[in-house]
Amino acid sequence: MGRWALERIFDIAIIGGGINGCGIARDAAGRGLSVYLCEQSDLASGTSSAATKLIHGGLRYLEHYEFRLVREALMEREILWRIAPHIIWPLRFVLPHSKGLRPAWLLRFGLFLYDHLGGRKLLPATRALDLSKDVTGRPLHPGAYKLGFEYSDCWVEDARLVALNARDAADRGAVIETRTRAVSASRGDDAWSLTTENVLTGERVTRSARVLINAAGPWVSDVLARTIGDTSPASARLVQGSHIVVRRLYEHDRCYIFQNADNRIIFAIPYETDFTLIGTTDRDYFGNPADVKASAEEISYLCAAANEYFSTQLSPADVIWDYSGVRPLYDDGKADAQSATRDYVLELDDSGRAPLLSVFGGKITTYRRLALQALQMLGKVLPTAANTGWTGDAPLPGGDFPMTGFVAQCDRLLKAHPWLSQALARRLVRAYGTRADRIIGDARAFSDLGRDFGAGLTEAEVRYLMREEWAVTAADIVWRRSKLGLRMKSDEIAALDDFMGRR
Repeated sequence: MGRWALERIFDIAIIGGGINGCGIARDAAGRGLSVYLCEQSDLASGTSSAATKLIHGGLRYLEHYEFRLVREALMEREILWRIAPHIIWPLRFVLPHSKGLRPAWLLRFGLFLYDHLGGRKLLPATRALDLSKDVTGRPLHPGAYKLGFEYSDCWVEDARLVALNARDAADRGAVIETRTRAVSASRGDDAWSLTTENVLTGERVTRSARVLINAAGPWVSDVLARTIGDTSPASARLVQGSHIVVRRLYEHDRCYIFQNADNRIIFAIPYETDFTLIGTTDRDYFGNPADVKASAEEISYLCAAANEYFSTQLSPADVIWDYSGVRPLYDDGKADAQSATRDYVLELDDSGRAPLLSVFGGKITTYRRLALQALQMLGKVLPTAANTGWTGDAPLPGGDFPMTGFVAQCDRLLKAHPWLSQALARRLVRAYGTRADRIIGDARAFSDLGRDFGAGLTEAEVRYLMREEWAVTAADIVWRRSKLGLRMKSDEIAALDDFMGRR
């Protein structure tokens, strides 16, 4: 970090390197604002890498009358798909009608609203299915489900979405520091003094910023109380959501959304080609968000919920991997976790001193709209923030190709580098889009990419992720920048950690 970066007064300092913090950083930097962002761990190391990984309107939120949230999220689906077609793509979901639960007429009505609230243009509309004849009925209990409905939403590589927002913010001038904890923040009339500590070296640095944004996710209340010393009554309700991954349960490419007798829903989604992802749970969480883990009770619950529908029966022994995250929902006083609002709340304190903006709640689908609203709110204290929004038209790094052009990008990469396997070319395009060329460079053979750590992860890719995407440990790469941890052996991951530690 140069002396200028330490002495300058930033327009905005952001605490938190999840999707909301990085989304705000990108938008602000693109408007010409100077931005500093610190993250105590890795980018997307909390909630933003522990989602169900959907860009969706939230069909079940209609039952809670959250029409504005659903409409905004539905409108975002195709916008986000357009700016990041490498890491976002359409999915079709099958909703079987289950006797004794929500009636068929209610499902039809909800899906009619879902089709028409959000200005859908390219995503296919809902259709009814005869599950006794359609291929999607075959994995289900024979004869148990006859009527189903199929509708559209999108998939996202969630942690990559965060990393790409951070990369674009940095490309536009933002200073992004990971493994850097916010220690304290003192408020002046015109600026904040933010002291941070590098958790690897212990070095402390104090910077100044005209506005402080608290986007710490599950730690938002903790940052308010301990770092800033704010006694604001606003708080986040921490809700744990857990997922399990099992061997692929069926051969087709459709997803399922299942109703449960307790009024919850779970998804079953084809995952990383050879697996099925099942989730999520909803229960209040009261511990340190860094310590969250899927409980035995949650794993058993997800297996039992899937068993109600699938003929292939699951037990906890079938779970290959599980993960859990804490959603920082705005505490709206709802009695149960599944009914708590998923909408975001932005609280701006600009009463005569340097402004503080705190971010509560939200979902990954609406992160871009959240950033837009945050900067609009700051327009009166930072005039440049009021500039026209731009993030819905500018592609994220690597996403500068048509939203339906993924196959063409794979063909282009294979034509330029015929020594690549189709599987590796597909994975590189899915992760990096047009920036896959930066990883391959001048290589003329696979061996030119350097050491193979396993599952096709090469030294060239590792160096790229360390240089361009703030990767520091093996976990950053095999569980967040990718999901290669599902395919790599423990000794391969250990060797990767050793290699990265020596850099």
